[in-house]
Amino acid sequence: MPQVPFSELPSSGRLWVFACDRELAADQARPLLERVDAYLAQWKAHGAPLRCGREWLHDRFLAVGIDPTAEQASGCSIDDLFRNLREIGRALGVQVLGAGRVFYRDAQGRVQSATRAEFSAMAQRGDVTADTPIFDTSVIVADDWRRRFERRAGDAWTAELMAAT
Repeated sequence: MPQVPFSELPSSGRLWVFACDRELAADQARPLLERVDAYLAQWKAHGAPLRCGREWLHDRFLAVGIDPTAEQASGCSIDDLFRNLREIGRALGVQVLGAGRVFYRDAQGRVQSATRAEFSAMAQRGDVTADTPIFDTSVIVADDWRRRFERRAGDAWTAELMAAT
């Protein structure tokens, strides 16, 4: 019961978004996702299984969500998720990142990442604009992931970084 297809999570599903430090080919992503699935199959909060799901997008982004109508994640269960993802990544030679970086599409459409300072400097040089597609890793509900995970930099929190130029 705990793990379900991500599409079955309600719009209000609580969400955590992670990004890999680099794009993963299918043969590299497979063991990562198998380990994530094994973890999610047993993920619990205060002994109660969490109805959860995950989605993998653009060979780089992992969304893990729970159905808050079934059970709420606890602080300890969330910490455990983060710890396990770091360990899985370390074992597979990939860094699984939380917030803190800006992920965007370059002029060729490839997913890139930059620190906030680097992104701001890129905006100052004109390398990125308000129309540059970014990936909003700060979304926290499933509906936002589905509707506005990828959007214009000028319509997201990144607009503040661009205005700082």
